[in-house]
Amino acid sequence: MFKLPYLANQITVTTDMCDHNDHMNVNYYYKMFDEVYSKLYFEELDFSPEYVASGFSTFTLEDNIRYLKEFRLGDKIYPSFLLNNANEKMLHFVGILLNENNELAAIFETVLGHINLNERKMVPFSDDRLKNILEYKERTKLDQDLPFELKLKIRDL
Repeated sequence: MFKLPYLANQITVTTDMCDHNDHMNVNYYYKMFDEVYSKLYFEELDFSPEYVASGFSTFTLEDNIRYLKEFRLGDKIYPSFLLNNANEKMLHFVGILLNENNELAAIFETVLGHINLNERKMVPFSDDRLKNILEYKERTKLDQDLPFELKLKIRDL
């Protein structure tokens, strides 16, 4: 299995992450995905607090998580992410969690819409921001197809 371009730090499953089934609770999958891709969102795509203060942000429009293999107490998790697609109003991120055997354990997809916070409606990115997003997407694109089907789609530019 391969990793996606944005690599996050390895995470170890702790007791508080486990549920009554003695494996990682689904809430922690979502929390982990959200925290990891948020770093990509802030650090690589510059959706900073200043951007939000300027009156713009993104809202999650749809999420999808597939649980393929369980994680148990002490297991090591290797997350990575990809900005899979972008258009003038939306972003589509894909994330994966690999286990210690380099097996695909979970797949995450999310679609974000660009929002004017004053109007509370979806609006296009500025030309400069869209250019930066598309340049990042091009710089980090995969040289092979994903080894799994995507469930979420947005219109391509």
